[in-house]
Amino acid sequence: MSHDFHPDEAFARNLDQADELAGFREQFHFPVDPDTGKPQLYFCGHSLGLQPKAARQAVLEELDRWAALGVAGHFTPPRPWADYEADLRPLVAELVGAQPDEVAIANGLTVNLHLLLASFYRPTRERFKILMEARPFSSDRYAAASQAAFHGFDPREAVVEMRPRPGEDLLRAEDMLEQLEREGDATALALLGAVNYATGQLFDLAPLVELARAKGCVVCIDAAHAIGNAPLALHDWNADCAVWCHYKYVNAGPGAVGGFFVHARHAQRFDLPRFAGWWGHRADTRFRMPDDCELAPGAAGWHLSNLPILPMAALRASLALFHQAGMARLRAKSIRLTSYLLSLLGDDGPRLISPRDPAGRGGQLSWRVAAPRQLAAHLQARGVIVDAREPDILRLAVAPLYNGFHDLWQLAAAWRALTSPNGAC
Repeated sequence: MSHDFHPDEAFARNLDQADELAGFREQFHFPVDPDTGKPQLYFCGHSLGLQPKAARQAVLEELDRWAALGVAGHFTPPRPWADYEADLRPLVAELVGAQPDEVAIANGLTVNLHLLLASFYRPTRERFKILMEARPFSSDRYAAASQAAFHGFDPREAVVEMRPRPGEDLLRAEDMLEQLEREGDATALALLGAVNYATGQLFDLAPLVELARAKGCVVCIDAAHAIGNAPLALHDWNADCAVWCHYKYVNAGPGAVGGFFVHARHAQRFDLPRFAGWWGHRADTRFRMPDDCELAPGAAGWHLSNLPILPMAALRASLALFHQAGMARLRAKSIRLTSYLLSLLGDDGPRLISPRDPAGRGGQLSWRVAAPRQLAAHLQARGVIVDAREPDILRLAVAPLYNGFHDLWQLAAAWRALTSPNGAC
């Protein structure tokens, strides 16, 4: 995809004026500089998305229903709490490329990962390894290692990482496939990230999932940095299960309720071992409180506890915006935004460690810098919020629902001033 960009400010403003998604920006609250009172430029959607303005009202409505109805709110229309998930599942399914019954909304990401691995990581002496990318988000690494240890295996032997070549920052598709081919017969579970949290690399998962399943491996996908950021096709890829959070690109709030996916081919697999709770019981007989749990089909059968309504209300407000905008349009704008920023920054200065090919990245761009926290602090002093990760990575994300081209023009101006030979960093 080619772009004919120009570096002048008027060009950036013209791009915003022509942007059919520009109006969504007004649906979000931006942090305000305490000294100037002006909205700050926000590029941390890969860590915590901005608050949709509709989220407050959505939560207040449920607080008012709680005040007015008490326990009766569980069964009183228009949004009975006992079935609150029903309207949200199709919207989440749109974002992850799944059927509504394949997704569920519950818990946090790592809790969901452990619950699914209880069912899908079934190691044997011959096939016990967990194959995953090197330097995933740390919680994935902790979960994989602890699962291996729980089953009596040494994590140093059981957790096998796919690493970039020496001197490179990104994983090559051919290397990942070759390692999967080599390790597959001893691999019980391939834990594949959709987008790497450090580099923003977007992986081509379809061939990886296909090969993993051909080798007899179970496949679990971590879509935490991909949902709301890049297109996903969990059902068509044929992954066994997947997990994600909603507080990054999906803008559902700090510590927001997470989500998970179980492929439809497992919908009636009641023989799969799992931890059970009353909310995983069939909905039509759940409130009869039988002694034995009769599991619900689909992803719902992995539920444990009743639904956290207030966090789900905030999620509902954000999902409505994604449904209106459409993931295809958001992805097209994301590619254009990141490409525009790279054209403004050029090749001088810090080393980009994200893919230059837009097909290989989501909305995140990362650079290797000597003092990331110092650079992030200097940018914030200029009203620009980005993210630093030790020891040497500066990350930023463009969120097409609320970031515009003039935002990036201002970011680039501040960036150049700081990273030039006479700058502060």
